[in-house]
Amino acid sequence: MNTQTLTAALPQTRRGRRWSPRLVSAEFLKLRKRRGLVISALVLTVVPMLVAYIALVVLHANDPVNNGPAGGMENFVGSMDLLTMLSVGAAILVGATLGTADFGAGVFRELVVTGRSRLALFTARVPAGLGLLLPIAGAAFAITATASTVLAGSQDARWVQVGPGAYEFDLGTVAPSVSLLLASAGWLALVTTVSMVLALGVSSLFGSRGTAIGILLGWYIVVMPLLVGFGSLGSIREGLFYTAADRLAPEALGAPDPAVPMSLAAGIVVVLAWAALPLGLGAWRTCTRDA
Repeated sequence: MNTQTLTAALPQTRRGRRWSPRLVSAEFLKLRKRRGLVISALVLTVVPMLVAYIALVVLHANDPVNNGPAGGMENFVGSMDLLTMLSVGAAILVGATLGTADFGAGVFRELVVTGRSRLALFTARVPAGLGLLLPIAGAAFAITATASTVLAGSQDARWVQVGPGAYEFDLGTVAPSVSLLLASAGWLALVTTVSMVLALGVSSLFGSRGTAIGILLGWYIVVMPLLVGFGSLGSIREGLFYTAADRLAPEALGAPDPAVPMSLAAGIVVVLAWAALPLGLGAWRTCTRDA
């Protein structure tokens, strides 16, 4: 009788060790309870968009002759450039926190001895992080898209003469199209997701939140822009995340004359590689780390 009871309990124990949505919920709850992290992500993304468009509305109201409408294509493109960089910063914060939270808090050993798969513990962090990060970035984008549409003017894009024989392209003040808004939202989600996954992998590899944040901010802000500008590197620059992300950006948001031309297929492969390689290294380090 006792043997049968023990044998019947074994499958339940094995099932409990498999990956389950409860792991994702637990990781998400730990992130959500970090109020400082949530507030930081909001301050980096939502607040700047609110402040920027409120300032544009005030400027237009006080001096409509010299300050055009707060919405329109030109302001939308400028806002997206800023929002993309800010979302990358928020993604680095969230990803680095996810990768080191358990180890830094000293609970990694307790999680391992419960019998949970280390790989399952690691992979659960990805949807948990995106569950927090993407709604915040989406809220910031919603502000940008709404303001660019509602506060738009009626001036179409055109070439404007800025000097003798010199012209520049004015994007105008008309509202961005629905297709552009959808494409921009998808592109922002892609860049934000890859940046968070990259931060998760790097922080898990080094085991230090501060080190990962420092390395990634330096890489994004200083190193990659410099490497893109080095023409002597040639086609090697196609392997940079900036280059690939710019290739996948909607035409209105991308550079009109990219420094490193590349095919669409190559851009997709490079972006996937920047997500998969750090994630694989982080998973390997998590599975081999001493508890």
